[in-house]
Amino acid sequence: MPRMLMPTILAALLTCALSATLAVGAAFGLVAALTATPEQPNVPLVTFPDPAGDRSAPAPRTQTADR
Repeated sequence: MPRMLMPTILAALLTCALSATLAVGAAFGLVAALTATPEQPNVPLVTFPDPAGDRSAPAPRTQTADR
């Protein structure tokens, strides 16, 4: 019976090492995917005029060609 214990322990250790490696690879892949997403421009969809009325509303920004 003790002779059968060694292959079982070896299989358990290999399974644990493989699952840890897979988890680390998935974490790095997720971080890489989140970093690769382009940053969205912060352009307001609606602009309101100044309540005092002495200034005009700021002109909406146009998108540049580099984004």
